[in-house]
Amino acid sequence: MKPSTDSHLARDHSPDTRVLQARGVALTALGVLLISPDALLLRLADVADGPLVFWRGLLTAIGFALILLLTQRGGPGQRFASALARMRGCGRTGLWVALLFTGSTLGFVLANQYTRAGNVLIILAASPLFAALMSRLWLGERQPRHVWGAILVSLAGITLLVMDEAGSGSLTGNLLALGCSLSLAGNFTLCRTRPGLDMSPMLTLSGLMTALCGLLACTWLAVSGVGVGEGVGEGVGEGVGEGAAEVLESVLTQLWPSHSADFARRAGWLVLLCLVLSPLGFTLIQRGPLYLPSAEVALLMLLESVFGILWVWWVLDESLTLRGWVGGAMVLGAMLIKSLIDRRLRHLQAMRASSADASASGN
Repeated sequence: MKPSTDSHLARDHSPDTRVLQARGVALTALGVLLISPDALLLRLADVADGPLVFWRGLLTAIGFALILLLTQRGGPGQRFASALARMRGCGRTGLWVALLFTGSTLGFVLANQYTRAGNVLIILAASPLFAALMSRLWLGERQPRHVWGAILVSLAGITLLVMDEAGSGSLTGNLLALGCSLSLAGNFTLCRTRPGLDMSPMLTLSGLMTALCGLLACTWLAVSGVGVGEGVGEGVGEGVGEGAAEVLESVLTQLWPSHSADFARRAGWLVLLCLVLSPLGFTLIQRGPLYLPSAEVALLMLLESVFGILWVWWVLDESLTLRGWVGGAMVLGAMLIKSLIDRRLRHLQAMRASSADASASGN
C-alpha cells in the first residue's frame, strides 16, 4: 500500500471518496468472512501434520497462481510471462516475504493441531502490534503511546494464553501460534521497506515452499520407519533400492491413505479452504487498503478472530478456558481500543487539514 493512501483518504470527504471507502469496507469484510472458517476447516479435515502442511501449501499455491494469471492481460503465454516478471520484480525482499509467510503458514497449521483454535486466532490477532514493535526496533519508526500500551496489554494477554493448560501439550501449539504471529509481523515490517510494491505474487512461491516442507516431513517419517541404508556387505544396493521403493510407497500412502475410506471427504475441506476461500479472501483483503485507511483495515481484521472462534464453538463446541477468555479479552480489547484511537486521530487530522485548506483558500 502506498504511503499517501491514508492521508489522501483522510483529507477527501467527497461523495466519490465515501463510495470508495464503502467499497474498501465491503471488500475487506467479505475477505475476512471468507477466511474466518480457516481453523474450523483444518479441524474438520483431521489430517496428520506432514500431509496437512503439504496439501495446504500445494493447494494454496495453485489458488494464488490461478488468481495471479487471471489478473494479467493477453494470451496464456503473455499472462505467464507477466506473472513471472511480477515475481522477479519483488527481488530479494520478495524471497524473504515468501519465507516469512511460509513460517507463518507452518505455525498456523501446526498450532491448530496442538491447541485450541481460539488461542491461535487471538494470538494471531496481535501481529500488527508486533509489527509496530519491529518497525520501531528495525526501521526507527516512532510509535504513539497508545500503541505501546496496547503492546504491553497484548503481551500480558498472550502470556496467559501461552501458559493456558501448558501441561497438557497445548504449550507447543500456543508457542507455534506465537511464532506464526511474529512471522506475520516480520512480513508486515519487511513490506514497509518497499512501499508501493505488491508482494502478493510471492504467495505462490510461499505455497510451494510450504508444500516442500510437508513433503520432507513425510519423507523423514517414511525413512525412519523403513530404515533405509541399514544393510551392509553383499546385496546392499538391492536392499537400498527396495528400501527406497518402500519409502516412496510410504510417502504416497501418507499423502493419500487409500485405506481411509473417508479421506476424500476430509480432503474436500482442504480443497474448499486452500483452493477457494483462502486465495479469494486474501485477494480481497489485499485490495481493501487501496480504498480504506490502514487503521480501518486493522479494525475489520479483528472480525477474523471473533468469527473464527464462533465457527469452532458452533460446529465443534470448542471453547476457551477462563484464563483463555481473560487473555483473549485483553488482546482483542487492546487491539480494538488501539484501532479506535487510530481512527479518531485520523479523523482529527482530516479536520485540521480541512480547516487549513479553508483558511488558505480564504486568504
